[in-house]
Amino acid sequence: MRTPHVPEMLETRPPVGWVEVHAENYLAAGGPRLAALERIRRDLPLSIHGVGLSLGSAEGVDATHLERLARLVTRFQPALVSEHVAWSVNSGVYFNDLLPIPYTEESLALLCRNVDRVQTVLGRQILMENPSTYVRFVASTIPEPEFIAELATRTGCGLLLDVNNIQVSAVNHGFDPYRYLSTIPKSAVREIHLAGHAVLDMDGEVLLVDDHGSPVTQEVWQLYAAAIQRVGPTPTLIEWDTRIPPLATLLDEARRADRVLTKAAAPVRPVPEEKRDGA
Repeated sequence: MRTPHVPEMLETRPPVGWVEVHAENYLAAGGPRLAALERIRRDLPLSIHGVGLSLGSAEGVDATHLERLARLVTRFQPALVSEHVAWSVNSGVYFNDLLPIPYTEESLALLCRNVDRVQTVLGRQILMENPSTYVRFVASTIPEPEFIAELATRTGCGLLLDVNNIQVSAVNHGFDPYRYLSTIPKSAVREIHLAGHAVLDMDGEVLLVDDHGSPVTQEVWQLYAAAIQRVGPTPTLIEWDTRIPPLATLLDEARRADRVLTKAAAPVRPVPEEKRDGA
């Protein structure tokens, strides 16, 4: 839910199943933004998506930030709370990006400690989102989907499967996004993100950038359909954070996702005997 759309959301109550907000936009003690969210929360289930805990940081989780997030979660009682497999803070300096971590046993243990701490403080499961990446570490010894699957196993966290991030990273690093998808433990996936990405020409090489500033591409829609076939109907969010369009554009994207979900949820009709026999 983006700020320019809030007045229209309040006035028209569009037919959406739920909304998600970035936690860091609502950490104040009060004010009109929180009041508007209170009104929307009365009508719709809420998901809180954090971008600032820096769970991949070797410095651990900032206690003050975590306490403020805990107050927000207690106040709004969201259906889902999520964060990222990434880091973004160093020595108190917050970077305006979600930066990658190496996939090693050491970084996995560190990430597990941080996730455990957050879940203990919040008193609930959180979901961890797979990243979009543009570089890989030579030191990495664990493939990303196996790393994320092990994180879920060790901590009991759920997974937020960002299908666009899979596609972006697959093109940037040359791996098969469908094989990646097949490795993710389907029972752990509790939310899905869809978004658009930018396509850049880097001296003749294609680079995809997860900028959340355009419609979902056909390749991502196809991967999403495969994801739903694997994990079953799952709460799905359309992310649009840059070059924000009218709310109607987001609602059109959401309706397309609904069609995929409805098709997956439809009961399988038995094939008549004569059809199976080729008659």
